[in-house]
Amino acid sequence: METTESESVRSRRVGDTAVIYAGDYLNKLSGERVERECKRQLESGCRALVISFRDTELVNSIGVSILMGVIDAAQQSGARLIFSDVDDHTANLFEMLGLTRHVRIVKDEEEALASLAPQTRVTEPRADRGPQAGSPLGVVDATGS
Repeated sequence: METTESESVRSRRVGDTAVIYAGDYLNKLSGERVERECKRQLESGCRALVISFRDTELVNSIGVSILMGVIDAAQQSGARLIFSDVDDHTANLFEMLGLTRHVRIVKDEEEALASLAPQTRVTEPRADRGPQAGSPLGVVDATGS
């Protein structure tokens, strides 16, 4: 597990998943930092991102707009994206603005990582499984393809 801190945006890697910590206020400046870190993680091979809002007290409209860019970047790279530790006010905002149609919100980081765990499982083809041989169990294609 690798932890990095880039201009006040903390992140860590757990296998092929990156956890990015949004900070206390997601505005233009901090949002751009989160977006840069997400894109950096995707470029380095991450297959899933978790953005943790555990310390976030406020997300402004520019922050929401930047999150839409992160959603787009994750979709373009075929990565899964989950928001965790979102307070009720922010969750309602995300739902009202339509972000929840594109990203899953879970209770906490632990739940996010657990829900992504099947994605990292390695499976071997089995002759008795027919046309589904080699398919990872429990993996759903969330990229829309």
